[in-house]
Amino acid sequence: MKVAAVLVASVCYIGLAYAQDGHPLVDAMVKHYQASKELTLAVAEAMPAENYSFKATDAEMSFGEQMNHIAAANANYCAAGLETKSPLGKLDDASKAAAVKNINTAFDFCIDGLKKLTDAGLTKATGTGARQATVFERFWGGFTHTAHHRGQAEVYLRLKGITPPQYKF
Repeated sequence: MKVAAVLVASVCYIGLAYAQDGHPLVDAMVKHYQASKELTLAVAEAMPAENYSFKATDAEMSFGEQMNHIAAANANYCAAGLETKSPLGKLDDASKAAAVKNINTAFDFCIDGLKKLTDAGLTKATGTGARQATVFERFWGGFTHTAHHRGQAEVYLRLKGITPPQYKF
């Protein structure tokens, strides 16, 4: 918990550059979650629908499964932080249309949840025992998990000869 408090305090200080009043850390997180949503959707849109079943290797998830995994995990991380249920159920349809819808649903859920928080609310502990983490850590976990799998999806695009979209900070 001490490490989480230091992280929150550090990011809070950095967040002052983004907003001079209100909740600078929440505002910074919303900004970056929105940028992550836009890039994730751009990656999802870059792959043609007929290639959503493409796998880099047999042991890997398909591109569509990667996109759904990003959506489901992000929604689950945010739901844990918000102490509520994910808006997504079991994601069996890995088509482009379904995956794009799921990504939108998950990110909108996270962003809307963040907007209802205060900076102090980000330091609240959720969960129990070894699974305890702050709200900040839950959202941070979802954010970094998304980046990891989106990076894998970008490799899939390159294997299909598609240049991935560029990140916009």
